[in-house]
Amino acid sequence: MTRSIKMAMALVTGVLLFGTLGYRLLENFGWLEALYMTVITVTTVGYGEVRPLGDVGRIFTMVLIGTGVGTILYILTAATQFMVEGKLREVLGRRSVERAIGSLKGHYIICGYGRIGALVCEMLLDAGRQVVVIDSNEEVTRRLGAENVHYVLGSATEDESLLAAGVERARGLVATVSSDADNVYIVLTAKDIRPDLFVIARATEPGSERKLRHAGADKVVSPYFIGARRIAQTVIRPSVADFIDLTFHSTLDQPLRMEELTVGPGAELAGTSLKDSGIRHKLDLIVLAVKKQDGSMRFNPPADTVVEVGDTLIAMGPGSSMSKLTKALAGQPA
Repeated sequence: MTRSIKMAMALVTGVLLFGTLGYRLLENFGWLEALYMTVITVTTVGYGEVRPLGDVGRIFTMVLIGTGVGTILYILTAATQFMVEGKLREVLGRRSVERAIGSLKGHYIICGYGRIGALVCEMLLDAGRQVVVIDSNEEVTRRLGAENVHYVLGSATEDESLLAAGVERARGLVATVSSDADNVYIVLTAKDIRPDLFVIARATEPGSERKLRHAGADKVVSPYFIGARRIAQTVIRPSVADFIDLTFHSTLDQPLRMEELTVGPGAELAGTSLKDSGIRHKLDLIVLAVKKQDGSMRFNPPADTVVEVGDTLIAMGPGSSMSKLTKALAGQPA
């Protein structure tokens, strides 16, 4: 509640108390009569006096009228200011978000901010990725705005919402709404606008994966299937599960990371073999696989494998060394 609203409420209470006590003491009215006289005087409805007033009572009534009218004007001004400022702030905030989204390029669009969408958003932001969330719940988007997360209020199944989120410039889209039918429609709509857009879709019901792939989804993920498989693996291979947790859910206290790194045009290591690159000996990193530009994947590549521009290295090792390799492959000074 704003300060102006609190002040208005205090003034109304003060005027009612002032008038009631005044009529009670000066004209010997009963409490109900005094309150009634105060209300009809302050609101200027003109119902007439409860009893004939003396000179002192008439003077007091004139003072009360002036005070009451001033209070009412203040309340109307405060209420108008509250509504106008709130609406203006909302409009300006929305335009600011639209300008920010308009300047984004290579970002990710998250359709649906439920439990899964919120976690995906959090992880992408932690990884330094730019994100735009599309959700039809105004309360959700209000919370996103307070957290400085870019958002679009609307349905992700509509072209207008996807275009407002910058789908033409996005690097990828994640459809995480709870309805598989809506996810199919989101994929169809997104692919119609951007056939080359990388799309990941959530599948809940059995059989939905096939429909989502036919709709154009590049990857389909079933949270229930993955959760069940993860539980089973923990029972069957607990040490392997612990190692996966260590590499994929590492923190500052557990700096072991697994990353995919693309070799840029200005990379010093381009044209160098893994043996001569120093990735293993200098950076203490292990290259688990190399994905070539034609899409072929070489697991456990031999030491004489040549690193070429456009290759994607799947590497594992300390986080500090991973950051150095990232800069080196991007052509930046370490």
